Amino acid sequence: MHPSLLILLIGLLYIFAFGALSFMRRQGLSTRFAVEGLVVTGIGAALSYASMPVNPILFLIVLYLVTMRVRLLVDLGNWFTSRKEYERALNIHRLALRLWPDLSSRQIVLINQGVTRLRMGEPDEAYTLLRDALGDEKPRMGAKYLAAGYYNLGLACRRTGREAEAIRRFNEAIDALPNSIYAHAAQQALKRTTDDRRQMTDDG
Repeated sequence: MHPSLLILLIGLLYIFAFGALSFMRRQGLSTRFAVEGLVVTGIGAALSYASMPVNPILFLIVLYLVTMRVRLLVDLGNWFTSRKEYERALNIHRLALRLWPDLSSRQIVLINQGVTRLRMGEPDEAYTLLRDALGDEKPRMGAKYLAAGYYNLGLACRRTGREAEAIRRFNEAIDALPNSIYAHAAQQALKRTTDDRRQMTDDG
């Protein structure tokens, strides 16, 4: 097999594999992901066809870094959030938003920015970010991210005095992925609401 055909085959299989995974998660294939993957694959195949050696493994790494750049930065930002280096995490999330994310990736970045703001004790900012992520445009980021987003939006609502919306958001987290850790946490949050109301009735 000619080296250029091998590069082309690797690129197409990569796009197909990630596309199949996205459909399994009910996200659909991102047009931007497909276009970027095809562009990088075309460049790699052209270089190889022009007798410029392209290492298949190195090509696959480059293809992955280019097409998954936003998700990788989100993971890096989350790592800094877990270490309570919040400003550094937010800077990385801002960088991710400047790297032309598709709709799904943008929503994921905003959700994680919202979570970071919550941990910083800034529920108003968190509420704005999470509402933007889960707002007018139909979310297509997968059930796990939806459950996480709705749960954290519920927390932001509760901490900003929007209790009725908080209850609705917790229920949306449960509906998005019933057996997830976010659904269980939402159930506990709803239980606390019920217990508080019962306590107020008893006290009355």
